[in-house]
Amino acid sequence: MKKILPIIFLTIISAFLIFYRFSEIPKNLTFDEVEFTKLALSLNNKPYIPYSQLATGHSTLYFYVLLTSLKTFGINTFALRFPAAIFGILSVVIFYFILKIIYQKNILYRQGIALSLPIILLTSRWFLNFTRFSFEATFLLFLELMSIYFLLKFDEFSKAKSPGFLANRQGPPWGCGGLKNSESSFYLIISGLFAGLAFLSYTPGRIFFLLPVMYLFLTIKQWNNVTIKQFLLFLIPFIIIITPLTTYLMSNKDIRVDQQFFLKNNEVTINEKIGGLWSNISKTSLMFNFKGDVNGRHNYPNKPALNPIMGILFLIGLITATTNYVLRTTNYFFLFYFLISLFPALMTYPWENPNMLRTFTALPSIVYFVGNAIYNLVAIATRLSLNKKIAKYLIFSTFYLILTVSCVYELRSYFKYQSIVFDQAFEIKLPLEKAIKAKLKP
Repeated sequence: MKKILPIIFLTIISAFLIFYRFSEIPKNLTFDEVEFTKLALSLNNKPYIPYSQLATGHSTLYFYVLLTSLKTFGINTFALRFPAAIFGILSVVIFYFILKIIYQKNILYRQGIALSLPIILLTSRWFLNFTRFSFEATFLLFLELMSIYFLLKFDEFSKAKSPGFLANRQGPPWGCGGLKNSESSFYLIISGLFAGLAFLSYTPGRIFFLLPVMYLFLTIKQWNNVTIKQFLLFLIPFIIIITPLTTYLMSNKDIRVDQQFFLKNNEVTINEKIGGLWSNISKTSLMFNFKGDVNGRHNYPNKPALNPIMGILFLIGLITATTNYVLRTTNYFFLFYFLISLFPALMTYPWENPNMLRTFTALPSIVYFVGNAIYNLVAIATRLSLNKKIAKYLIFSTFYLILTVSCVYELRSYFKYQSIVFDQAFEIKLPLEKAIKAKLKP
């Protein structure tokens, strides 16, 4: 029951917050959602199509999911947005499983911080917003987290004699799990499958595979038949999954990437490209604590992506990422995940940044670094205290109170203030069934 109760709790609270006033916030549709519906319906009763040029060009995996929902519940707003909500709930639960693996021998897990971090993810305006309408962001996040989870499971149960790249140095090497090679290999195969599916989903997911590939290269100390097999166990399923889309893109342009990749634009000078890239880096860096996305569908215009409490803890955790010996290797892992999550936005035109949609998958890393900050602050405060037990109790109680205030602040900001912006940001007031038949302009 101790193992099951946190999962039940997270599922219930996630479902409650995500589906609370689900049909009212946002009440209307956006032009993109109408176009997504048309794209999904265009796939009905046809052979598998890896890419569609509709809706400015998209790979189709997510739209087959939308099509299933529309055929199940009918052509309505609930059916259109239901998949995003479900993948949001699943992402919270999978994120808990990932943290449980990382912190299983650590004080953070024993004190319940590992359970608190998924709640911080859930209550973030940034996360909650994209679970409530039909964009691909939560689907991509779910696929990436699943790939990471099975990668960690492989690392946990691997029989390697030396600890893996993500080894928890407080406990014994994760290679002591004692499972058979076939069982540990299964996790690596599934990780590759989900990395491939991430490639087929939202466009930023096409570079996610670099994270597990980097992990595998860093963990392989010596190339031999066993390590080559391990690498291929991940790579072959990944290649098989992405083959239909990559085959299509070898002979056809990706319309969306071709439009947005400003470094590829021959009409833009070198100086303009350098200036634009620096502008993107600056805007994206300031997005977290100073000036956020101006798009009313993505954010309360200009409001920082993180509230002051989370913003400060994130910066502390990020700055101290390389100083914590116990969690140093996991810090590097999430730091790289954070950077590749920001990369797609940096490659788009400066006037489209900061963009909280294209950087959505940075959220798990951000929340992880919040936990890292708590770990470091607790460790420092405990060392400086005379009575360790009382100090630890008071310190954790204080942090729980601060995190509770942060979560309440985020929920209040979203439901009371950001929801008002949706009246203008979601411009289509027709029912979905009528909207897909009307001649609408963006």
